[in-house]
Amino acid sequence: EVQLVESGGGLVQAGGSLRLSCATFGFTFDDYTIAWFRQAPGKEREGISDISMSDGTTYYADSVKGRFTISSDNAKKTVYLQMNSLKPEDTAVYYCAARSSSRWYLERFILHEYDYWGLGTQVTVSS
Repeated sequence: EVQLVESGGGLVQAGGSLRLSCATFGFTFDDYTIAWFRQAPGKEREGISDISMSDGTTYYADSVKGRFTISSDNAKKTVYLQMNSLKPEDTAVYYCAARSSSRWYLERFILHEYDYWGLGTQVTVSS
């Protein structure tokens, strides 16, 4: 059974840090690109970062560049999102999703192009 399981969310003060994890099960990890999305109340789901398991390349949206770091532990089939210098506007439900790396030519973060999704983890940043 395919599963993506996010963990590590919580409540943190502005300026603080959290590390999210996305544990994956049931598919060939190395053949996918794993992305982190977030959705704040009343807003659309937005992609913020991804990492290709085939070549390790990473991408960050401008909103998180320089503050967030995506990484992976291929042996554990887990992707991490280290979030530093958190701001109240980072408050959202954070989701990880997997897209086949064979579709590398597609524009990033097109929601329906992702094959598998986790259920999300809440991150709340207080001011």
